[in-house]
Amino acid sequence: MGILYLLSTIGLVQGLKFMGDPARARMGNAVAAFSVLLAMGAGIWSSILPATGTVHLVLLGLLLVAGTVLGRVWSYRVAMTAMPQLVSLFNALGGLSAVLLGLNMVHGKGVDGSSMMSSVVLILGVVFGGVAFTGSIVAYLKLDGRKLPPAGRLHRTVARVLLVVQCVLLLAHLLPPQPLFPFGQLLTTLALIALLYGVFLTLPIGGADMPVLIALLNALTGVATLLAGLLFKDPVMLIGGILVGATGLLLTMQMSKAMNRTLRSVLAGSIKGARGGAAVAEEEVRPISAVETASLLAFGKHIAIVPGYGMAVSQAQQSVYEMQGLLQRLGAGVHYIIHPVAGRMPGHMNVLLAEANVPYASIHPMEEVNDHMERYDVVLVIGANDVVNPAAESDPASSIHGMPIIRAYKAKQVVVLKRGMAKGYSGERNLLFERQNCRVLFGDAKTSLQAVIDELKRI
Repeated sequence: MGILYLLSTIGLVQGLKFMGDPARARMGNAVAAFSVLLAMGAGIWSSILPATGTVHLVLLGLLLVAGTVLGRVWSYRVAMTAMPQLVSLFNALGGLSAVLLGLNMVHGKGVDGSSMMSSVVLILGVVFGGVAFTGSIVAYLKLDGRKLPPAGRLHRTVARVLLVVQCVLLLAHLLPPQPLFPFGQLLTTLALIALLYGVFLTLPIGGADMPVLIALLNALTGVATLLAGLLFKDPVMLIGGILVGATGLLLTMQMSKAMNRTLRSVLAGSIKGARGGAAVAEEEVRPISAVETASLLAFGKHIAIVPGYGMAVSQAQQSVYEMQGLLQRLGAGVHYIIHPVAGRMPGHMNVLLAEANVPYASIHPMEEVNDHMERYDVVLVIGANDVVNPAAESDPASSIHGMPIIRAYKAKQVVVLKRGMAKGYSGERNLLFERQNCRVLFGDAKTSLQAVIDELKRI
């Protein structure tokens, strides 16, 4: 069976590597899924079959079929705009699995925690899994627009108290010559506290910080999987947990850097207050009509599109792709510029554009084009705000100063699609709107784009 585990591990690593390339992401997903299936088959054949009765095998088969059907139904029925919610649910299931595995080892298989190593692994696996489970559920509810209790100082206080209690209980188990509590009771108590902690940790975190939160929760699930791999001596779980945990942690750091935020401030649910008179005054904007926007685009040779959460909310990605085709037939080159934290999860905009069949070659991270934005005749900003705000570079008093942005303001002409004048998560005044080369097309992004498309067809 060792050779099957080795092949599964290699396949999992290679599949994750393929997922880093949009052109090979689908193949990478298939390779990783097959590798996990191979590892499951090897585990069932070597460990479960020799020691399991017929009833348990039938139950295992039914569970595998049920999970397969549910996964397929969810993946096909959930719209791409709701993909962050689905990712949160899948991550929640991974955390719940870690909790159940740990509790089953103690209450089902009789592990007493007498070994220091096994007890620490069990405790950390259950705690990380519990936080990931309830934290991901709250993240799902936030992303889905469900009504939740407003975040307050009490939530943060309760979260800190629960964290301290968990640390005290862990030390009370490890430091005395003899444990103060029976290990089964301790583990169950820590599991319940971790589940509560996940709720109170996540509630104060704002919607704009969801990319950071989701990456962090993925990292926690990865670490919980790693610990389960140590416990069960399963190399595939171990390596998979290491990869998911490490990449989740790196992504968390990258997302925080892209927002010019510390992880501590994200987890505290705090955003630096807007300062200075520029943060209080209203923007002076110059509206533009769909007809004028179509004319600008039709006569431009180099067009850039900056998608944001507004595109996801209005589900305008198909309209964007249709407009791209019309502009290319008119002789224009069209690029999409992606900010790392655009949307509500890492890669959110890439997923939406992929659903609309936008060619991978047309999609560029902001680092590739920021130094030569002046070559674009028109930059179309769809529902993004802070990620194109020049205040991040020019106003030291701004709360987003130092945050890397897409330098749309350097283009010859900028058109921003917005429903109204609501500010971004920072609450800062967007200095882009005051530039002479910026106009605002008000309205729902999908409706506005369709009006522009209709005008382009007449040209």
